[in-house]
Amino acid sequence: MKHKILFFVVVTMLFMGCKEEVLPKPKAMLRLDYPTAEYVESGPDCVYTFDKNTLSDIKENKDCSMVLDYPMMNGSIYLTYKPVQGNLDTLLVDAQKLSYEHVVKADNIVEQPFLNEEDGVYGMFYEVSGNAASQSQFYVTDSINYFVTGSLYFYAKPNYDSILPAAMYLQNDIRRIMESLRWKN
Repeated sequence: MKHKILFFVVVTMLFMGCKEEVLPKPKAMLRLDYPTAEYVESGPDCVYTFDKNTLSDIKENKDCSMVLDYPMMNGSIYLTYKPVQGNLDTLLVDAQKLSYEHVVKADNIVEQPFLNEEDGVYGMFYEVSGNAASQSQFYVTDSINYFVTGSLYFYAKPNYDSILPAAMYLQNDIRRIMESLRWKN
C-alpha cells in the first residue's frame, strides 16, 4: 500500500511540476562584430614595409619572415621572405603549389592577380573557401630581388561556416598588406 501511495504522489508531483510547455530554441546566427580596422606602417628592420592592423602583434624573425598574430580571432598571418637569386620560377611554382595543396578540402580557390606597377609589386591572392587549413594565401614580388608569401591560419579545426567572419576580416587585412607593401631600396 505504501508503494502505491508513494507512486501516486511522485506521478502527481511530476504532472503538477511541469506546467510550462517546453519549446525548442529558435534558430539564431552567431554575430561576430570586429572593430573597424586601423592600420599603421610596420617598421620591421627588413627589405619591405607594409600597413598592419593595430589588432595584430608582429613576431619578427631575423630573415625578414614574420607572423602577424591576431589573439582576438585565434589566427595568424604568416609572412615568409625569400630573396630572388635567379630562382623566380621555383619561388612562383612553390607559392602556387602551397596554395593548391588545400584543394583536397577546399570547395573553391579563387585567384585574384595583383599589380602595382608604380611601386613594382606584383602578385596573386588566393581566396580559399571550404574546410581547408588555410583560408587565404598570397605572394608578391618585384620579379628581380624580393619575394614574399603569406598564409592565413586559424588555431582551430577548420569549419568554414564558423570562421567565415574572421576569415573575411583577415582577408581584408591581407589585401591591405599587398596594396601597401613597399620594397626598401
